[in-house]
Amino acid sequence: MRRLLALVAALGAVLATAPATQAATAGGIEEVADFGSNPGNLRMLRALPDTLPAGSPVVVALHGCTQNGTGYGTDTGWLDLANQRGFALVVPEQRSANNLNACFNWFEAGDTATGSGEAESIAQMVERTIADTGADRGRVYVTGLSAGGGMSAVMAATYPDVFAGTAVVAGLPYRCATSTVQAFTCMNPGVDKTPAQWGDLVRAAASGSPGTVAVWHGDADFTVNVANQRESVEQWTNVHGIAPDPTGTDTVGGYPHAVYGTAVETYTIPGMGHGQPVDPAGGCGTATAYVLDVGLCAAGRMADVWGL
Repeated sequence: MRRLLALVAALGAVLATAPATQAATAGGIEEVADFGSNPGNLRMLRALPDTLPAGSPVVVALHGCTQNGTGYGTDTGWLDLANQRGFALVVPEQRSANNLNACFNWFEAGDTATGSGEAESIAQMVERTIADTGADRGRVYVTGLSAGGGMSAVMAATYPDVFAGTAVVAGLPYRCATSTVQAFTCMNPGVDKTPAQWGDLVRAAASGSPGTVAVWHGDADFTVNVANQRESVEQWTNVHGIAPDPTGTDTVGGYPHAVYGTAVETYTIPGMGHGQPVDPAGGCGTATAYVLDVGLCAAGRMADVWGL
């Protein structure tokens, strides 16, 4: 029992992002108390711009361990982008009752299946937002950092017809782990499967047509090994029926960018550790622990690619 408790504590530490210091109502992010049966017992936080016409997009942004929804939505630049470009921002928040370190449970089988647990709670938040705003069902996107990155892959796999695009930041492939203990191996050094094995895990999750997937990672990440970027590419290219080899390469903001057909892309940040890229000098986000100033705004790039 002592060893298990130590493992749980360590999992929270290694997936930690930023301190949960900001109030849930700051900066236009407010709580929505009633959004469905909420089987995962999550909090729904949301920001709606003052002017939001029907048919606008929805972005779901998932924080990492020890971080709250408001802090992640604000520090990464998503809140500013929502107000500037006119889309609904949903920032689900974990409760300590579910996970002592406020991690989304991307490694628990009951929270990573269609219609159950935390995955279903997040899907219900999307439905509530569409009902409230008349948002375009074809323009719903999900992203997250670290544990939130793992959960964003969960949402892409379990609700493929809901999300038109997914961006996994310093995260992990879907069903890389199904227990706390397995999560450590998945994070570092990583789990090696064939593309077909990875793809089968997604195909077993739900029927439907998955959207595009972008995988962001620093190559000096010693928390979630950069090997997970390669394994994620193998998973999602296999799901889309394309080879796991780049069909084109270039740079974005001076950093390597690769595309795999029209469905999958990667952004690799040399020398960057565990975190999400921001560009405070360019007006994007605030550098904090695990929200890293590398002169590239990941949220802004995602918004551009998604046409927000």
